[in-house]
Amino acid sequence: MAKNLVIVESPAKAKTIAGYLGSDFRVESSFGHIRDLPKKDLSVDIKAGFEPTYVVSEGKEKVVRNLKSASKGATIWLASDGDREGEAIAWHVCIALGIKPEAAKRIVFHEITKPAITAAIEAPRTIDMKLVEAQQARRILDRLVGYELSPVLWKKVRAGLSAGRVQSVAVRLIVEREREIRDFKPVAFYKVSAIFNGGSEFPAELTENLKDSADTEKFLKSVASSKFSVGTITQKPGTRSPGAPFTTSTLQQEAGRKLGYSVRQTMTLAQRLYEQGHITYMRTDSTNLSPLAIDAAKAYIVKNFGGSYSDSKHYKTKTKSAQEAHEAIRPTNLNKLSAGADAQQSKLYSLIWKRMLASQMAVAKVQKTEVTIDIAGSSKKFLAVGEILSFDGFLKVYGGGKDDKILPDLTQGQALKLVSMSGLESFHRSPARYSEPALVKKLEELGIGRPSTYAPTIGTIQDRGYVEKKDIEGEAYGLTELYLKDGKLGRQTVQTTLRSDRNKLVPTTLAEIVTDFLIKYFAGIVDYGFTASTEEDLDNIADGKLTWKTMLEDFYKNFHPLITKSNQASRAEATGARKLGKDPKTSLPVIVRFGRYGPVLQLGEASTDKDAKDIAEPRFAPLPEGSTLEDVTLDQALPMFKLPREVGSTAAGEIITADIGRYGPYVKADKLFVSIKGQDPLKISEEQARKLIVDKQKAIKEKVIADFGKLKILNGPYGPYVTDGKKNTRIPKGDKPQKITEARAKVILSEAPASKSRRYTKKK
Repeated sequence: MAKNLVIVESPAKAKTIAGYLGSDFRVESSFGHIRDLPKKDLSVDIKAGFEPTYVVSEGKEKVVRNLKSASKGATIWLASDGDREGEAIAWHVCIALGIKPEAAKRIVFHEITKPAITAAIEAPRTIDMKLVEAQQARRILDRLVGYELSPVLWKKVRAGLSAGRVQSVAVRLIVEREREIRDFKPVAFYKVSAIFNGGSEFPAELTENLKDSADTEKFLKSVASSKFSVGTITQKPGTRSPGAPFTTSTLQQEAGRKLGYSVRQTMTLAQRLYEQGHITYMRTDSTNLSPLAIDAAKAYIVKNFGGSYSDSKHYKTKTKSAQEAHEAIRPTNLNKLSAGADAQQSKLYSLIWKRMLASQMAVAKVQKTEVTIDIAGSSKKFLAVGEILSFDGFLKVYGGGKDDKILPDLTQGQALKLVSMSGLESFHRSPARYSEPALVKKLEELGIGRPSTYAPTIGTIQDRGYVEKKDIEGEAYGLTELYLKDGKLGRQTVQTTLRSDRNKLVPTTLAEIVTDFLIKYFAGIVDYGFTASTEEDLDNIADGKLTWKTMLEDFYKNFHPLITKSNQASRAEATGARKLGKDPKTSLPVIVRFGRYGPVLQLGEASTDKDAKDIAEPRFAPLPEGSTLEDVTLDQALPMFKLPREVGSTAAGEIITADIGRYGPYVKADKLFVSIKGQDPLKISEEQARKLIVDKQKAIKEKVIADFGKLKILNGPYGPYVTDGKKNTRIPKGDKPQKITEARAKVILSEAPASKSRRYTKKK
């Protein structure tokens, strides 16, 4: 039995560390947190000073038994991550194993390399209880908010909803941005550009935008026969500087922008790279680099690019956080040009490698030239800008230089020939929707959450149905363009698409309902300033400037009365119910509200008299496509109660109905549903519906190559395959799908390797 037991939180990390330690050391994993607050109960004794009751986490009983067995007679080394969460994991391990925390050796390292681990072993410390208490305060605070606030939403809005201190604020940001976009009134203007010739052709733009088509036409006519000449020429050197090495936040933003990775994906890949020893710890808001790293970067740059490319720098961290590690994210070995177990990890490693190296390189130098172009008889001017990259500096490694914009050799007063000029209609842009990287940047700017919380927060608000990441289809526009060529004025329409978006975070109606309710009854909880100040309080606990119980007492005495007050809210108020008017035929009220499955129209009201008889139950209908709770009108609502509408019948005599469901409008015949997205279920004709149904039946028929009951051979998007409903496998080369017998299909399925599960499931 080994004399020393090293306990880490990750199996992958354990495997890497074990390779650096001798036979006297055994390395085991706790598989993350080993104890936590139980899921079913609050488990926080508020009257006893917010004392928590922890239990061994579900499914971790065997882990605890194995660690207890391995710890007998051994010196315990706790090597979980160096942030608050890691410190808390180490403390919980001690308690679960019955070891006094002060008796265990706590070691922390920023990178999983042999020198770092050796140095940590030589300088152990005890568990930092201030960090543990800061993590515990966060855990209890979030439990109090979740367990007291979420049930309010269940009663008032919909069962199963959740609210959280950071997640609710993130949703509020997205909701408010969407409303800004909705309320934005685009204003048109005209942007005038021209091509001049002064030895060679070059572009220029009018220094001011014009108000409308009439102004633009007037301007173009006025300059049709004007003379143009070079006004002032300004030449000045400029520079472009490299960015600091990555923090967690900037890595998430840049990986999203350059690689298209989600925040959650970036953190998962970075975790793998860290556990394999390729990069330093990936949860940090420090831009600092160790002297060894700076020296290594300088040596690499000088050797591979020359001394002129080297410029060693120390970057000052903008944010202060007691919980994070004290170095930026960087490669552990700069001479390792590529690393990672798959292509996605490799791309992220390359991004980190380039960013760190570029941060220690010289600025790029540019020569910028600005030329104003005078118009005879007019005070308006054109501006032409040229830029030449004279020294690429850090751009040799990271960022990619812009194409040089070279102007011809011009002199002041030189006459220029107008080649063409045009004024194109444009619109002022509305505020941009948040992408995942943009939301991370905003949360960081506001001081909300910490780097380690961004990925789970953004994942949670999508998983809970508050936010959808989607592409927004733009609207087709015909923009007016006025142009001047050879002294003649012309007009044409330029077709374009405006207001389209890709991979943007869009709030659902549920998000808007919940946000409005929380702002009205729990304004302090979803206040940006409060959420940021909470993070400062947690930092103060970690620094020993504030006790965790005092912080929780101050919070709870203001929070709990809000729960009581919110019980006064009616369900109608909480769900955004709005009376649109009365049905002319029945005089019953028409109401729009948020129902169990989303926005819904309601005709009539439920009776509160349990003994009443002969009172019709309310009728429900979906909202017209494209309308919302806020803008749907009575005239739009009334026809919806005619749904489901009988459209006609199929050639076989099956009744065809049209309706709107959770996924949009559809027609139905027998058990076959066909989407009619983009069409009106109140207007679709029998002929149109029949064709859609026949086309769907044909597509289904073509999908089935052979049907042996449970076993089938189907056509899929990637070719024919065999399936039994649970397991799918592609058809081997040499087998013709149409000639495969049932017996052969069984053999193909049995010989196929088991698919690798991408999710871990808990044993019940």
